[in-house]
Amino acid sequence: MVTGTPGVGKTTVSRSLASKLDAVYISLAELVERERLISGVDKARGTLIADTDRVSKRMQEIIKSSECDVIVDGHYAVDVVATKDVHRVFVLRRDPSELKNIMENRGFKERKLWENLAAEILDVCLWDAVSACGSDKVCEIDVSGRRIEEVVEDIILMLEGRKKCRVGIVDWLGKLEGEGRLHEFLRPF
Repeated sequence: MVTGTPGVGKTTVSRSLASKLDAVYISLAELVERERLISGVDKARGTLIADTDRVSKRMQEIIKSSECDVIVDGHYAVDVVATKDVHRVFVLRRDPSELKNIMENRGFKERKLWENLAAEILDVCLWDAVSACGSDKVCEIDVSGRRIEEVVEDIILMLEGRKKCRVGIVDWLGKLEGEGRLHEFLRPF
């Protein structure tokens, strides 16, 4: 699995990784939309609400029927793939300054922007991954200022056991607080 907040590079990294490993690529967002696995629409955020029970059942079918590895891309992947089916979870992390620029360029505004920045700063995706799968299956990767090829190579090295898989490598909260910039990123919404 490849997870993380919007804008960290999940889709680009996942597609490239799947290509290099000759694996099946599954975008949860595309799957939910294509197969209408939704329970509603979040009008405030302008997003579909995935029916996680139906998505989970569909993912079980895909994984069971696949004859090769499956790369799952999505910020809620750990909520819809059974832990027994997870080999590794790669949580991509991006410096909040970079992430803010990416999100703004994608049209994120107000609540959606500030909620996602707060999620990155407060390690929400990392916490979810460790809570669901255990720290032994989770690899945290700082993608800040890095090319996709470098990130994919790191993932492959971790999968092969030639590079250590770790959590706790970034502390955006401490970094921003130390710089006196925390108030720029954590805003009430």
